[in-house]
Amino acid sequence: MLQSLRQHLTLFLLAFLPFHAFLVTFGTKFFAGPGQAPLTSFALWKEGLLILILSIACKEILQRRTFLKLDLFDWLILGMIVLSLVVTGMTHGNWKLYAFGFKYDFLPLVAFVILRRVDWSDVFRETLVSTLLIAGTLVAAFGIASLLLPASLFTAFGYSDLHSLYVPSGPLAAFQHIESLGVRRIQSTMSGPNQLGLWLLIPFSIALLQRKKLAVALIFIALVLTFSRSAWIASGVILLMVLWKGLPRKVFYSALVGLFSAACIAFITLYSYAPDIIVRSASSSDHLRRPLEALSIIKENPLGLGLGTAGPASNRVSDACVHLPEGSDASWAEDRSDLCVFTGDVQVQPVGRECHCPLLPENWYLQIGVEMGVLGFILFVTLITFVLLKLRRSPYALLPFVGICIAALFLHAWEGSAVAYTTWILTAMSLKK
Repeated sequence: MLQSLRQHLTLFLLAFLPFHAFLVTFGTKFFAGPGQAPLTSFALWKEGLLILILSIACKEILQRRTFLKLDLFDWLILGMIVLSLVVTGMTHGNWKLYAFGFKYDFLPLVAFVILRRVDWSDVFRETLVSTLLIAGTLVAAFGIASLLLPASLFTAFGYSDLHSLYVPSGPLAAFQHIESLGVRRIQSTMSGPNQLGLWLLIPFSIALLQRKKLAVALIFIALVLTFSRSAWIASGVILLMVLWKGLPRKVFYSALVGLFSAACIAFITLYSYAPDIIVRSASSSDHLRRPLEALSIIKENPLGLGLGTAGPASNRVSDACVHLPEGSDASWAEDRSDLCVFTGDVQVQPVGRECHCPLLPENWYLQIGVEMGVLGFILFVTLITFVLLKLRRSPYALLPFVGICIAALFLHAWEGSAVAYTTWILTAMSLKK
């Protein structure tokens, strides 16, 4: 009875997670009116449901009396949690900020620890895989269609009239644009194009493994239109892994040459006609500058700054900052007092108040290092390494896990609940204790 209830709730959670941002945005507009930040009571439904699932699982575990049998995964995660408490107590001591950091850094890992100790039926596994593939196809199709839909439709749904900006006190933007081109990056039902691209790696992996050609094509098109270079790289690695496993070596090498040639042609074409799609100077410089800043912080603070001081948790409690090239015109933002605008290194808005911008290392591993120091970084990398080694015989979990780990070198890849909860729950099912 408990197992059936837990599995049904888990299926519901993972099926609706990719639609979370859209549903919360629309619900907030409907109940609270336009221009409002997502209502907390709506936004936390997924954490509440996950905690209910974990509570049911804990009851099952207590009945089986297996909770004290710890292995390497458990000790690594437990060690990181203890370390985070010690470092936070020694540094900022802000336990509300710690709670934000715990939600992003540890809640998916806690789910992994607990859910690998319960049973999952074969019928549930098959149903979950099919559900994720259907959800991925729907999300991809809506994302592609959104390129043709007017921006006014999205503001009617409750999205912000801005683009490319995250404002903690306001609604989500419906789109991001590619710098000077003004080209939309699709985000479909999710909170941003990177979040969409990374989550699509899950149904993309399933479609490849099941050889669903239509689904592969649709999801691949959506991945391309996110213009998320990290998702492009990750999906390419996933595709090569599937081909390596499924093709004779001679055929694989021929396919590799063909794919490499096609990629080169696509790169040259894009670079020739729209170089900003590939280069994106501001974004690319951030991908270089911010990890270097994070390394410098780790060097100066080898014990860490405390949980919640970097990454998405930092985003939640900081000002919304816009960094423009030196000499840029910032007059467009004069009527947005909630934005902190910088041209170069100079703050030009607002006047008379110092802004506190989020600390975003653009690398999940370095984010852990900033928050929990060198030891936390080592523990997390060790955990990821051993998970990858153990997942070798579980392709449905291995492929998306590899993709997210690669993207985490360039993004805060584990910040999205749809990505983190789905991937770690799939991993828990595959590494059942």
